[in-house]
Amino acid sequence: MQTDFMESQTRSNLMKAFAGECQSRQRYYQAALIAQQEKMVGIERMFRFTAEQEERHAMVYFKLLKEAAGTQVNITADYPADVFYDLQQLLDSAARDEQNEAEILYPEFARIAREEGFSEAASKFEMISKIESSHRERFLYYSELMRSDKLFRSDSTEEVWICLNCGHIHTASEPPGTCPVCNAEQGYFIREKEAPFTA
Repeated sequence: MQTDFMESQTRSNLMKAFAGECQSRQRYYQAALIAQQEKMVGIERMFRFTAEQEERHAMVYFKLLKEAAGTQVNITADYPADVFYDLQQLLDSAARDEQNEAEILYPEFARIAREEGFSEAASKFEMISKIESSHRERFLYYSELMRSDKLFRSDSTEEVWICLNCGHIHTASEPPGTCPVCNAEQGYFIREKEAPFTA
């Protein structure tokens, strides 16, 4: 038997998830601005790309709150205060936050939603949990590249790099210091396999 939505824990969990996704979107947008200031365009665009996905997650949860329209939903939750200005710290903290959502928070919200009879909400929590896991992997990938000083360096002389400004393709162990086509700085280069729409 389905629990009354207005009395359910799922109602509160959806609002917590909505608030959390909105905050994630804003944290990643702020991280993108820091990357932009440091002329790390690949990292900036990765943060913006992820921020847009978090915004879409927020909208999924918001729409599931339609039965509570016009009411106030009082929630208490912990949210990360990851106010860092170092890209390495931002990547590491983002990976931790994503892990919490993927492995603890959303699976628990899904379990509760199922118990209360809200299968659509449970399904959305489960699916978004998997997406958050992929976000975690994305942040860990770039964090490890930075930590090992391999963001712009590869062990392979056949690594293919792409300029995010003009699309120039460069094959070498490192991208050029400036793009030979458009003169964009090295921060515009990423590995071609990391770029959307190239495979």
